[in-house]
Amino acid sequence: MKYKGVIFDLDGVICSTDHYHYLAWKALADRLGIYFDETINNRLRGVSRMASLEIILERYNGTLSEEEKLAAAEEKNNLYRELLKEMTPADLSPEVKNTLDALRAKGLLLGIGSSSKNTKFILSRIGLGDYFDKISDGTNITRSKPDPEVFLKGAEYLGLGPKDCLVVEDAKAGIEAALAAGMDAAAIGDATSCGLATYNLSAFSDLLNCVE
Repeated sequence: MKYKGVIFDLDGVICSTDHYHYLAWKALADRLGIYFDETINNRLRGVSRMASLEIILERYNGTLSEEEKLAAAEEKNNLYRELLKEMTPADLSPEVKNTLDALRAKGLLLGIGSSSKNTKFILSRIGLGDYFDKISDGTNITRSKPDPEVFLKGAEYLGLGPKDCLVVEDAKAGIEAALAAGMDAAAIGDATSCGLATYNLSAFSDLLNCVE
């Protein structure tokens, strides 16, 4: 095997919560009188909550104190978590679950490397609450992607060196973070167009060909 572990981004890789993020940010933006659409929302992919808020506030006719920013971010997250309650195991595709099981059968350790502070809640909603060996997420990092911190900690939690890990990402910032961590990166979805990844996946199951 080329690797001893695989570290996955969550949103857009294991499952998709983009629409829920959009609805929650849109509700906040509407309350603040800020224009917000899908194009702006795409800029938020793989970005931390506070950094996402700063992007939205670029169009704000006014200023918010740091305390008001924290309150706005918490408001968004509360809206988002309410929407996440609609998720069920049906939001986990059979292809993803079967591929994860096949990787585990090959003896690979499986981890999550996500900027989201809601990672464990989302995994529990889709039936993967106790599935992954280790989780590195927004609750244990101070710097968001493209900083490599989330993946370096993920490898550390798995007890592996960077060269032993393959990262799976759907955002350019995530690919950059993986490479900065000294790890190979497999791109899926929009990330395949950035031209930086070690592998480009046309389907999640293609991952099985990358690890041998």
